[in-house]
Amino acid sequence: MESAEKGKAELISGIESDARIEEEEIIKEAEKQAAEKRKYSEKKIEALLNDARSEAQKQTEVVMRKMLSAVDLELKRHSMSVRSALMLDIMNRVENKLASMTGEEKYRSVLINWIAEAFIGLGAEAAQINASEKERALINDPLLSEVKEKIHKQTNKQAQLKLSDAEPLKSQGVVLTAADGRTAFNNQVKTRMLRNQSEIRKLIYNAVLADNRKE
Repeated sequence: MESAEKGKAELISGIESDARIEEEEIIKEAEKQAAEKRKYSEKKIEALLNDARSEAQKQTEVVMRKMLSAVDLELKRHSMSVRSALMLDIMNRVENKLASMTGEEKYRSVLINWIAEAFIGLGAEAAQINASEKERALINDPLLSEVKEKIHKQTNKQAQLKLSDAEPLKSQGVVLTAADGRTAFNNQVKTRMLRNQSEIRKLIYNAVLADNRKE
């Protein structure tokens, strides 16, 4: 009887021992899994943070590029605006200067050049000249003789020129109309400025660049 009780106690003790060992193993395995999960979570969190940092950097770069592009565009617009204003100012100054010259003796040579240029551009054998009232007063036989001489030197043509019977032009410069009335060459100040606009722009652009280099 005593032996049976002893065997029963040993069996219970063995079961308890095995249970404790199993419990410890389960706990260890659980702790191991928990540690692995924590490590995975930390890596996952770090990966998510890295992705977030990378995305934030990309977004920052995009925003910066947009801002720089906007600034560059604004600077170009400002530069174009300055050049346009500068060109308008120069053209107005030139027109005012030419207008103030009509009463001067040296303006006679300006008229000679404009009439000769218009006649050559017209490509006719004979033409009528019209101009503003002040300029028409300067166009006489001696002036026309000088114009014809200039044309002959440049083209070897014998030009036929006379003052038009039409009403004087309202703006400064000359207009030559072929004798048949079919074609005309406008050499008024505003038209001349428009024809030379491209060259004026280049001069202004080069002047602006030169100033920028000095700065």
